[in-house]
Amino acid sequence: MSEEHPYLQAFRGYFSGVLRWHQLDELWRKVLTNNENGWYVYAVGEEPPTTALRGEALAKVIQELDKLLRQDHDEDYCGIVYADDMQAPSYIKVFDPHNLGSTCGSSGSPPLPGWILSRMQPINLPAALPQPNNRRHWWQKLFTHAH
Repeated sequence: MSEEHPYLQAFRGYFSGVLRWHQLDELWRKVLTNNENGWYVYAVGEEPPTTALRGEALAKVIQELDKLLRQDHDEDYCGIVYADDMQAPSYIKVFDPHNLGSTCGSSGSPPLPGWILSRMQPINLPAALPQPNNRRHWWQKLFTHAH
């Protein structure tokens, strides 16, 4: 996968964190009122979607995602959703509250988002961005050298 792929470039672009729950409400409103071309909802680790969601289907996904975030991230702040543009979003990263790892600091690479909502069709992110210190890779190498 080329480093120049537009989806990877967007993934690595500048994002602003949604710090407060009311800001997340506003972000969801913007997504739902500006969905004529649809949004790709990608559960990272699953097959990337090939069709964009609009209208009621998109509203249902956002409602369920919002409910999950508020239940599983029981804090008075949000801090796990990032958008490329808070006024006119086109790429939103949503981190899984149960897989936050270290999103800051020097302990290696932050985890991939749990979900990405984007205007552009996604590529397979885990394949395009192999995670450092991948234990599975280490485990496979261990056995290939043992024979």
